[in-house]
Amino acid sequence: MAINTVLLAVGPMDAVRAPELADTVLEIADPLGAKVVIGHAFTEDEYEDVHDDLGFDARAKDVDPDEVAAQRAPVPELADRFEEAGVEYEIKGALGEVGAKVVDMAIEVDADRMVVGGRRRSPAEKAVLGSVSQEIILQAPCPVTYFRDLDVME
Repeated sequence: MAINTVLLAVGPMDAVRAPELADTVLEIADPLGAKVVIGHAFTEDEYEDVHDDLGFDARAKDVDPDEVAAQRAPVPELADRFEEAGVEYEIKGALGEVGAKVVDMAIEVDADRMVVGGRRRSPAEKAVLGSVSQEIILQAPCPVTYFRDLDVME
């Protein structure tokens, strides 16, 4: 199976590990000449919390998720890294339930591989809060590389 498109699904917690995520994706995409899609899904509540900081006047229902994603950490830093490496990339945003929207995004861009980050959580935390990464891994339409950073604050 050829790898033509790699989806890097990120969220705001990934800002602390953006360089490592970029390196992981570049190890896959650069030698294969694959395109990278930097995907950031966010909930309406998350958008409403940050839309003033990002300079958007529109309410969530009127916003272009791609524009929001392009300004939301860690996307600009990742875009710079891929630009410097000469790797083709695009930015995709989605608004809604994060796990489902990331899986939908992978289908939409016809991803051949996904890279997702995760946090260490206890089984009790997973049972109560759920795990977006686990949902993505279980529903993904392609193989997933899971990047676990034990240093990320929970």
